[in-house]
Amino acid sequence: MVLDTHTHAWGPPTSDHPWTNGPLVENSVDSFSVETVYRGEKLLEDMDSIGVDEAVVVGYPICDWTNNWYTEQVASEFDELYGIVMLDQFADGAADELRRSMAVDGVLGFRLGAICPYDRMWETFDPDVSWLRDAIDETEFWDAARETDAVVQILIHHDQLEQAIELVETYPDLTYAFDHFGHADPTVPPEESAFSRFADLAAYDDVAVKVSEIPHMSDEEFPYTDMHDHVRWFVDTFGRERVVWGSDFPNVSDVASYEESLTWLEHVDELSETDREWITDRAFRDLAGL
Repeated sequence: MVLDTHTHAWGPPTSDHPWTNGPLVENSVDSFSVETVYRGEKLLEDMDSIGVDEAVVVGYPICDWTNNWYTEQVASEFDELYGIVMLDQFADGAADELRRSMAVDGVLGFRLGAICPYDRMWETFDPDVSWLRDAIDETEFWDAARETDAVVQILIHHDQLEQAIELVETYPDLTYAFDHFGHADPTVPPEESAFSRFADLAAYDDVAVKVSEIPHMSDEEFPYTDMHDHVRWFVDTFGRERVVWGSDFPNVSDVASYEESLTWLEHVDELSETDREWITDRAFRDLAGL
């Protein structure tokens, strides 16, 4: 079995769900190898073509970023797809909105864009922002996360890891997954930079890291060997049981095929077949209780 922990899909614009993120459509979606509207049915076809059995559809901010209608729809409609929604934990009623989303069949949790300015969420990245520290005080929201067993997925820059450590220290009984290598590039040595703070997070059994979006993290073409040291460091630090793969397809389709976004793992020296089985399936199933 292969489970892709990081994909995206989105429906067409409608009067109820208009596309509001123009730059995303103009600068990103138009460069992808897929159609401008990328439905769950097409994602399933693409998964089948490379041998991916199940996938997590992560909320895609093509509409208002807290509009989770399509993510919830595909998670409930297709047995092979799960959903991760996006919520504003500072909003009135945020805890109830989390409970509502988590009651949808197939929804596993929510994603925080800690690398994004709060007032420009999912429009741009800025590793100097620190609103995640303020979010720690939204205790009613985090109580709802505990109550619903929500997976907390976080996109954060490695320079912001101190904020993540504070969050996990405050709510150590939640389950966390950190995306995309902490946005580290090949010039960031894992052992002697801010990236090494991931080792502090490894002390918590319910924290996992995702080797995802590697075609964009790497400065090389397939098989992205300049990021393999980071993979090995993650496996050494967290154990293969808490390192999970995600493609970030079709976001990476501007530079890589879906197949390449999976098969690069076969080229990482020192990873055994059993290691890859954990990273591409079993680790996330254990983490999310699937």
